[in-house]
Amino acid sequence: MWLFDLDNTLHDATPHIFPHINRAISTYIRQHLGVDEDEATSLRLDYWQRYGATLLGLMRHHGTDPHHFLHHTHDLPDLERMLVFERGLNAMLGRLPGRKILFSNAPLAYSEAVLELVGVRHRFAALYSVERLRFQPKPAVGGFRHLLRSESLSPQHCIMVEDSLVNLKTAKHLGMKTVWISCSTRQPPWLDLRLRSVLDLPRRWHRLQLPQSGWRSLPGTRRRHAGGTPGAP
Repeated sequence: MWLFDLDNTLHDATPHIFPHINRAISTYIRQHLGVDEDEATSLRLDYWQRYGATLLGLMRHHGTDPHHFLHHTHDLPDLERMLVFERGLNAMLGRLPGRKILFSNAPLAYSEAVLELVGVRHRFAALYSVERLRFQPKPAVGGFRHLLRSESLSPQHCIMVEDSLVNLKTAKHLGMKTVWISCSTRQPPWLDLRLRSVLDLPRRWHRLQLPQSGWRSLPGTRRRHAGGTPGAP
């Protein structure tokens, strides 16, 4: 089973989307907590670093309604114009054997919109957004375990593809194979594979040293007739 992150893994959210969302979150904090701009920014960053998502800190410390927060901070009417992604993404996903699940801290409406606009929604068997994770965002282990239980998955048969090392550490601790999408030149010793682009997956994922008959262990993988090659998902 492939578990894919969304932002900065399947598309580049840094140039346009993240700045917009960060401003919207700071504005939300300022308006709903009655603090100034500097304090709002400080809280946004502090909660993000401590909990993996600003929302979780707001829920824990201020009783924020998560649905209200997500609605007001992830409203991007110009999303199509803001998206930056590589055009070979759909073909790349089609070349990977096995089922794919989106595993993101982003809200469902935003995640679905991005996948539809990029043209890869049909490649994913399920979407696990922050709501479906019961607001236990990565890197918290609770969200991982909820996904694994819901899909009846063994972590040893999962490959997690992600841009965040801290999220990959949880995946590795659970027993998953880990793929880091990053332009960094370093590679932590516990990491299984680092790629500059997610488009490199089809020609590099075999290096992950899966168990014997590894690709057959990926749920949803089909074979052609005896002696054939892995079929498309």
